[in-house]
Amino acid sequence: MRLLSTFTLALIAALPAHLEAQPSKVRDQGKQMGRGVPTDRDTILRVQILLDQNLFCPGKLDGALGEFSYKAVVNYNFAHGRRDLYDWSAVVEEATNDVPSAYARHRIREELFAFINPDLPEEPELWQSFKAMSYRSMVELVAERFHTDETFLAKINPGRDLNYLRPGDVINVPNIAPFKIEEVKKYQGFKEDPILSKHIVVIDTVERMGAIYDENERMLAAFPITPGKPQFIPRGQWKIVNMNATPEFRYDKKFLEEGQRGETAYHIPPGPNSPVGILWAGLSKSGIGLHGTAFPRTIGRAQSAGCVRFANWDAIRLPSLVRPGSPVIVR
Repeated sequence: MRLLSTFTLALIAALPAHLEAQPSKVRDQGKQMGRGVPTDRDTILRVQILLDQNLFCPGKLDGALGEFSYKAVVNYNFAHGRRDLYDWSAVVEEATNDVPSAYARHRIREELFAFINPDLPEEPELWQSFKAMSYRSMVELVAERFHTDETFLAKINPGRDLNYLRPGDVINVPNIAPFKIEEVKKYQGFKEDPILSKHIVVIDTVERMGAIYDENERMLAAFPITPGKPQFIPRGQWKIVNMNATPEFRYDKKFLEEGQRGETAYHIPPGPNSPVGILWAGLSKSGIGLHGTAFPRTIGRAQSAGCVRFANWDAIRLPSLVRPGSPVIVR
């Protein structure tokens, strides 16, 4: 199938094979991996923002040269028909023109505290007694809202104690359109669409990327993902059969670890800290889906039983790209 070879061309080119198992070496070997690669944090962040807002996502926005930033540039160049997939020059120029500032100022709004519960426990057996899987702190909410993590927020807000944010406080954040948890409609279902249901999802479990193609096999988007454990990966061709925002979740430790239903399970309420995040797209392979996560830091690293995890800020964009009926190729 031509689609698979096309996808391989874009993603395999992203990193030399010997670096795949050693992502920590990416920064050290940057000169070998691209031309025109920026070295200062602000330029890197502006490139990451450009890529993210164009749906070629570099993982968390942190101004650092990591594995998924390189892959995002390669996929962005590929989607734009550029011959040299490793050349960052055009991407840097676009970022300079389209992202005037790497940072924005964000004012903490009182109404967002409705999405925070510092008393939410860590133990799954206790979650079912809560109404929602809320954020545990405002800094966690702000980090996810601006596609980054708490560590980077601390770096760009030196001298601030972000653990004690109050309404009216103003802090620095990456200059990206925010993921607004308050606009996610509870239990919203997404139906088939005459155009979007023809779009194709390709999950590459080796490259840890999920790409979206239109019916003419043109790459529209690419997101970092966490695939399932190797023994549970449902390789093959499936399709999306249902799609819902803010799903509830049946937490079954045995199923997550061994791929078999256990006798004990817990009914988990919806929310951004749910194990399936803020979106579920169930596949025709029973029990398997594309979904969000409570741990965006672990995207591309930690593994689940068989599902495919996206950062919540990426998962929420899936309904604008694919719908029930869309083919899903897992390879």
